[in-house]
Amino acid sequence: MSSQGVRLQRPIDPGRDHVRGAGVGRDAVNVLIYGDYLCPYCRRLRGVLDRLRQAMGERLAYVFRHFPNERAHPGAEFASRAAEAAARQGRFWEMHDALYAREPPLTREHVLEAARSIGLDMDRFDHDVDDPQLRERVEEDLADGRANGVTGTPTIFVDGQRYDGAWDFYSMLEALERPVGARVQRTARAFANLPASAGLVLLIAAAAALVLANTPLASLYDHVVDARIGVGVTTRALSLSVADWCSEGLLTVFFLLVGLEIRREMTAGSLTDRRAAVLPVLCAVAGTLAPAGIYLALNHGATAPGWSAATSTGIAFALGILAVLGRRAPVGLKVFVAALAVVDDILSVLILAIFYPRDFHGVWLIAAAAAIGLMLALNRWRVYAGWPYLAATLGLWLAVHAAGVNAALAGVALAIFLPTRPAPAAGPLLAQAATALAALEHAQTEARGAGGDSASVEQEPIWDWASRNLSAASARLLSPADRVERAVAPWSAYVVLPLFAFSATGVAVGVDLRAPGALHVLAGVVLGLVVGKPLGILLATLAAVSARIAVMPDDTSLRAFIGGAVLCGVSDPVGLLMAESAFPHQDLAAVAKIGVLAGSAVAAVLGALTLVSSGKAVTQAPAQGAA
Repeated sequence: MSSQGVRLQRPIDPGRDHVRGAGVGRDAVNVLIYGDYLCPYCRRLRGVLDRLRQAMGERLAYVFRHFPNERAHPGAEFASRAAEAAARQGRFWEMHDALYAREPPLTREHVLEAARSIGLDMDRFDHDVDDPQLRERVEEDLADGRANGVTGTPTIFVDGQRYDGAWDFYSMLEALERPVGARVQRTARAFANLPASAGLVLLIAAAAALVLANTPLASLYDHVVDARIGVGVTTRALSLSVADWCSEGLLTVFFLLVGLEIRREMTAGSLTDRRAAVLPVLCAVAGTLAPAGIYLALNHGATAPGWSAATSTGIAFALGILAVLGRRAPVGLKVFVAALAVVDDILSVLILAIFYPRDFHGVWLIAAAAAIGLMLALNRWRVYAGWPYLAATLGLWLAVHAAGVNAALAGVALAIFLPTRPAPAAGPLLAQAATALAALEHAQTEARGAGGDSASVEQEPIWDWASRNLSAASARLLSPADRVERAVAPWSAYVVLPLFAFSATGVAVGVDLRAPGALHVLAGVVLGLVVGKPLGILLATLAAVSARIAVMPDDTSLRAFIGGAVLCGVSDPVGLLMAESAFPHQDLAAVAKIGVLAGSAVAAVLGALTLVSSGKAVTQAPAQGAA
């Protein structure tokens, strides 16, 4: 989910917004609702909000913004204008309550009757309700809602963050009362919604490793990352250092996400259309060959294997910087960089597999092929449970590792074979969920009518039946591949990559650059990232556009495109892994890693400055969600 739809873009304005309660302030919990007076779910939620106001008193500030769905609820837009007309007489909340108190449909006569019932000046009301300014006011709320990702009502924001939790009284009360657990969760979610939060964690982990490796704590750092951990009956069946477990074990999760992203882009994303896909594909290839060429022009013999360290583009860092730049970065440029980075990831996987295998034992490839065959069979048999795929992936990981190839590539195989499903029709799922909830409501109503406790329904068979049906309907909205991606993505961003960065970037900056080939390695990597990457991308673009086999993004100026090309020189832990693979157990690996870090920093600064100087901020139309 994009951060655009999570964080409230236009803050609550007591001078414009309708606020009920203590008012907006630090001591109040602000609950903002995008609502529709004819929406049945808004009407159900209103009872919960009334209970919350009674429970929290002045600690709750309730704000209402209009989001009428005229197509689904004819007359909703007029009801919103009626509430605004009442607001001109200082009676918004009375009209708000009167409209919700009347059962649909709400015809014009019903609305006028509600206005009379609260004592409005009807002559003034009749004049105001058709005022074009009120139509504009309702349209402004609609536009604001769409810009915030609102597609249906009610949509709830709590203290500026969209609330996606349950709508029952106790769930919402726990979220609003801010116990320690809820505060930690809200803070973590707010941080995760920052465009560059994952990149920031990665940077902190890398910086911490650099600091530790260049202080008196260096020996402790080396002891930790070099410590060996064995798995097996004797703990020697599979024994790797902490750094190796991070690069081969944890990075399997990262490569799983890379594989899922590649698969999605090839089936339903920016790589489906040929003309849209040609440019980033060509640029990714050229963006790999050009820095490799620059490196090899400076390095021969023993230092030549380090060419790959300058070829990887860090998608998390590059897109994070583009997100931080906001409207300075055109949407088309973001899509282009994302598509290029996906193809770049494919090339990185192939480079690791082809050029840097360890001691090769081909017999284990038979076991690897058997594991892949099992995953293919599971996919063809439409097995949607996750554990058989995980078991096959574990077998594949062990076989690939024993064969001498980077076992993290097993994650890509899992991504290829995880089953997908066509998007379900909403109607049957709605009927299933509605039937389950209606049955629960009926059982609770009967329990209360009989003088019992409605909570006792939890012990009845109907509760288990309804729970299983709701879980099944919810699970059907996501394919197994989608569920895995959602579950794994936060772990990859905030645990896997930072741990790998911490284990891989702890190099002593005081390395001896006078060693044979050290300066050439450093210069080759830095120039490859800062000069080679953008040069290859720009030359490929010029050739492809001139040949009319591809086009540049429509909303992107030449300078902005150059800035995006420079940002592609920002590398990631894969670049560090390549540096380590190119020079195993050599001091040159530390030099190459320093080159990756230095080149990435220079590319980030130059790319951001180029984009900032590229012209005015791009005006982007808000997302057009369903009204």
